[in-house]
Amino acid sequence: MRPMVIPRFLFALVWVLFGLATNALAGPPLICHAIEIGQAKSLPPIDWNSSGTGGYDLKNLSRDTLASLDSDSSVLVHMETLRRATIYARHDPSTARELLLNLRGRADRSDAAGHPDALSWFDAGYLAEAYQQWPGKNAPNPATGLDGYAWIRRALLLRGEDPEMEFAAALVTLNGPERAHREHVQKAIAGAKQDSLLSQNLASRFRQQTVSEMLTQPTSGEVVR
Repeated sequence: MRPMVIPRFLFALVWVLFGLATNALAGPPLICHAIEIGQAKSLPPIDWNSSGTGGYDLKNLSRDTLASLDSDSSVLVHMETLRRATIYARHDPSTARELLLNLRGRADRSDAAGHPDALSWFDAGYLAEAYQQWPGKNAPNPATGLDGYAWIRRALLLRGEDPEMEFAAALVTLNGPERAHREHVQKAIAGAKQDSLLSQNLASRFRQQTVSEMLTQPTSGEVVR
């Protein structure tokens, strides 16, 4: 009996379909790609496509998120905390709205006190951008119409040189604006030489490539912000 010969194009088709399925499972990066934070404390871990909250009480989300953010000045820790908060919050629109309002109010109060706080503006902006990536486009989303990236840009101006915040901005601008995205990527990669945890995050894998490779690809289109 002759061995069955499978046409080469079928191998290619299977490979393409596998890649598409992997990308679909990977989902949007602000939600689906966990940030490495070492031994730092954050919210309880949760899978991005979980159908529930794993027993976590959403009534505590705003309090616990703020406590975690206030306890650590690392932008990477803030990114991961806000990623987890988004996954929890998307299960309840009122909880999601409360958290976003609390973070924006926290930033506004820092301005009113005469001491604008970079991390407060970053947190509000990054959460707004993460909300806009959560699954379920038909679900009520309190971040609809908000420009979280504008708040992140303000945070960068207030913060000064911070490669971790540049890394966050690079993820947010994956779809543009292209020039700003390139600048954020360059600053993040340059700063990673002195930041081992940032370097580890850039070397982590997402969608069959490293995060660094993903960030250095051309953006999918120019977005006006």
